[in-house]
Formats: sequence, structure tokens, C-alpha cells
Amino acid sequence: MPKLSIRQKNWLLSAHIGFAALWTGTVLSMFLLSLRNTKSTNAEVLYALNSAINLLDDYIVIPSAIGSVMTATFLCWMTNYGFTKFYWVITKWILTIGLVIFGTFWLFPWGNAAEKLAAQEGLQALDSPIYSLDAKGVLIGTVIQVLFLCIIIAISVLKPWGRRVVKANSQNCK
Repeated sequence: MPKLSIRQKNWLLSAHIGFAALWTGTVLSMFLLSLRNTKSTNAEVLYALNSAINLLDDYIVIPSAIGSVMTATFLCWMTNYGFTKFYWVITKWILTIGLVIFGTFWLFPWGNAAEKLAAQEGLQALDSPIYSLDAKGVLIGTVIQVLFLCIIIAISVLKPWGRRVVKANSQNCK
């Protein structure tokens, strides 16, 4: 596959940065909503906050995470970055895949469960240990997501580790 031109790479990189910014900003917004959620005194507000958290997750976080992974894949595949040439690229992949797995199997279900309980039970949901676990999971989970997304962004900018040294195969040395 031919490599991208500088102009094409820059457009793809811009899209990647845009998706990462959307993902990070939206998760930060979800954190702020879930923080406010801990102080709800009105059943409608409690449901609205949980609903807004899920709306942001469904319509911005998930598409921007997918967009970020797709643009990263193309950047690695179609430029000199490669998938395993640089330690910083490998680290970003590991952290990103970890965030996607965490979001899919924990954060997303916690948010859905909290919204459902808030809709069914109103303010009584605040007394439910299941709701409490789910709401705290969203609060702590969004902090974790924001922290790791900021670390990924810092790695992208600083590129703290260089190129991997690939040892020559013994057959290649003969």
C-alpha cells in the first residue's frame, strides 16, 4: 500500500486529533454531569442527568472513540509510524484498546443501569445499592477515562520513547 502524501497525512492526523478531542471533552462533560448527579434532590433532574450522560456516551463518545481508532489505524498503516516501530505508538495502542474495552464492558453498562433505575425509582434510586454502585462507577470511570486520554494526548505530543530496536534474526546475519 502506498504511503500518504504529507498533505493527506496532515488531514488524517487532523481528523485523529479532532476525534480524540471530542472523546476527551465529552468524557469530561460526563464526569461533571455524574458529579452533579451525586447531589440531586429532584427525581426529574436525577433522571435527566443520567439520561444526558448516556446520550453523550451513545452519540459522541462511542463514535469519536471509533473515529479515533480508525484514524490511528490508517495513520499507522499508511505512514512511517507503523504499528510497532515506536514505543510511544505501542503504548498509545495499549491504552486506547484498554479504554475501549473498559468503556464497552463497564462504563457503558453502568450508565445504562443508572439511567434505568433513575427512571423507574426516581429519588428512591439514591437509596439503592445497585444504583449507588452504578453511579459511582460512572463517576470514577469517567475520571479514569479522562486521565488516560490526557496521558495518551501527552504521549502523542511528547513522543517520549524512540524507535524500537529490532534485533537482527540469526538467519539474516549469515
